[in-house]
Amino acid sequence: MENLISMGDAKDIVYELVNIAEDLKSGKITDKPLKDKSVGMIFEKSSTRTRVSFEVGIHQLGGQPLFLTTKDLQIGRGEPIPDTARVLSRFLDCITIRAKKHETVLELAENASIPVVSALTDLEHPCQIFADLLTIKEYKGDFDRKIVFIGDGNNVCNSLLLAAAYIGMDMTVACPEGYEPDGEIYELALEEAKVTGAKIEIERDVEKAVENADVLYTDVWISMGDEDQKEERERVFVPYQINMELLSKAKDDAIVMHCLPAIRGQEITDDVMLCDQSAIWDQAENRLHAQKAVLYYLFTNN
Repeated sequence: MENLISMGDAKDIVYELVNIAEDLKSGKITDKPLKDKSVGMIFEKSSTRTRVSFEVGIHQLGGQPLFLTTKDLQIGRGEPIPDTARVLSRFLDCITIRAKKHETVLELAENASIPVVSALTDLEHPCQIFADLLTIKEYKGDFDRKIVFIGDGNNVCNSLLLAAAYIGMDMTVACPEGYEPDGEIYELALEEAKVTGAKIEIERDVEKAVENADVLYTDVWISMGDEDQKEERERVFVPYQINMELLSKAKDDAIVMHCLPAIRGQEITDDVMLCDQSAIWDQAENRLHAQKAVLYYLFTNN
């Protein structure tokens, strides 16, 4: 793996990255492969968990993080992305980027001579998924499970579909018509699932979807960039809220996950977020360990 832009880039090392994250979290791995290295962190979108976890993680691995918004860089004034990529490659050892468009990250990586890590795009969010997999492993011990993603088939859902297919974990997407995950990614997940034995499906009936579920997962109904669809989305997604009644229809020991930030009272209720079955806060912490694992791998295997 030279870059992490899509879950597909890590197809053959999903387990390895989760294990590295686990060892970093436990303290089994103490190496600092980023010593005397500098990592640029470009952000086109606001962030809490992604920014803080990357910045702290880079520091803990011995490196220097540089937080860069597009207001700080000349790309905010129209400098071509290839020019920015070539110049930053002369100064930095790695670039992480949280971009509005997936194509931006692809273009950056094509023109950079250093590793590029996607910290979120409109299409995928692979770093989030490694934190999710670490959380599932901690709570369930393995991936021979059924996870149900409830709500909008967004970037997180897309990356999670690929990850589930790669590791043989069953995944159901419970969403209303018109809000399915990306079609190409869904088809790719179905093809990969034929090899691993994962059951990948889309279900409209949310109560049917959560039957025998080990994990219930949701995200906001209105992602950054979808604000103009606010009223319509709030109406369409009402049946797809995770509340205590819906949680009761899953397995008794099912856990609840949310990549945050959460709009309590919309996609998830306050009591679910704070209940004993909530893994949300461990999941949030695991962003730190997952991001460190990605950087650790890039700087020890390339």
